[in-house]
Amino acid sequence: MKPRIFLSPPHLGTEERRHVESALATNWVAPAGPHLAALEAEMSAVSGVKSALCVSSGTAALHLAVRLLGVSPGDEVFCSTFTFVASANPIVYQGATPVFIDAELRSWNMDPALLAAALAERARQGRLPRAIIVADIYGQCAAWDEIQRVADLHGVPVIEDAAEAVGATYRGRWAGGFGAVGIYSFNGNKIMTTSGGGMLVSADTALIDRAHKLATQARDAAPHYEHSELGYNYRLSNVLAGIGRGQLSSLPQRIDRRRQIFDHYRSALGDLPGVGFMPELPEGRCTRWLTCLTVDPAAAGINRDDVLAALAADNIEARPLWKPLHQQPLYRGSACFGGEVADRLFAQGLCLPSGSAMTDDDLQRVADVVRGVFPRP
Repeated sequence: MKPRIFLSPPHLGTEERRHVESALATNWVAPAGPHLAALEAEMSAVSGVKSALCVSSGTAALHLAVRLLGVSPGDEVFCSTFTFVASANPIVYQGATPVFIDAELRSWNMDPALLAAALAERARQGRLPRAIIVADIYGQCAAWDEIQRVADLHGVPVIEDAAEAVGATYRGRWAGGFGAVGIYSFNGNKIMTTSGGGMLVSADTALIDRAHKLATQARDAAPHYEHSELGYNYRLSNVLAGIGRGQLSSLPQRIDRRRQIFDHYRSALGDLPGVGFMPELPEGRCTRWLTCLTVDPAAAGINRDDVLAALAADNIEARPLWKPLHQQPLYRGSACFGGEVADRLFAQGLCLPSGSAMTDDDLQRVADVVRGVFPRP
């Protein structure tokens, strides 16, 4: 059996170990301590977003975000359909109803034109959504100028789900800094990881202060444990925040390497019939968290599943693109504006191994397997 090539494994360095050892040496192993404050300050400085809060996962950050914006039973929340299920689940946590919006081919993110049409329809009905959750997919920012313009026109706040896009930029601004509040994921497969973890960011300091209270069981100011509202145990451990600090210090190099990996695959496979790669918006810089491609079976003579099977047989991990949320059994019957673009991306697309520690030999092995699936001319 050949050595396993994973899709997106963690890539750790020496700084992570140094910070973890300092947490252990000082006994700061709880969800409190100096690494938490330091990571929040360092992320704010790098991203340009004024306030940040470390939490236990990207999903926890999204849950706090929808709670902060007042999402409650009876509300609708518009949400990207071409994304991971965690983008929509916090809507349901709050008893609200997700309404899905299709992707666009320019960026694979939420289609601003469809969003405009959906908001106009709901405005005519007198029932605008409480919020809009826009996911930045596979390391790429959405078309934020257009999305913000139409959201502002109707006065609907936006949550930026930048779980997959830490370090990506749009017109020079970091992902996470658009809309009322943004979130990041630091899950083990992300370009920047804390093992498990996430972050809430906003230009509104009062909003983050409120989130901090909710994330620490909503404890009131008192010498004893006093609670007058529902809270959560969502704070990140100081040990894991230390890992995050090390990861943040090397993030530019990790992004550069992932972009190199994308370029390698595009050069090695771009001439194959029916193969296309995820486009990059000219206004943005994608991190290429994962290299994503599509296989058009009519032009290629094979399909996406043929490629996945060949990679699996060579002990290489690859995955289909996100199954749209309007197709998920959990959300069957939910309203969706459009859906054809996300459906086609799911049917034809896959993610190739993209870990920043991959060697050029690893990349060539993956490319050789993919090329071998295609019929010879």
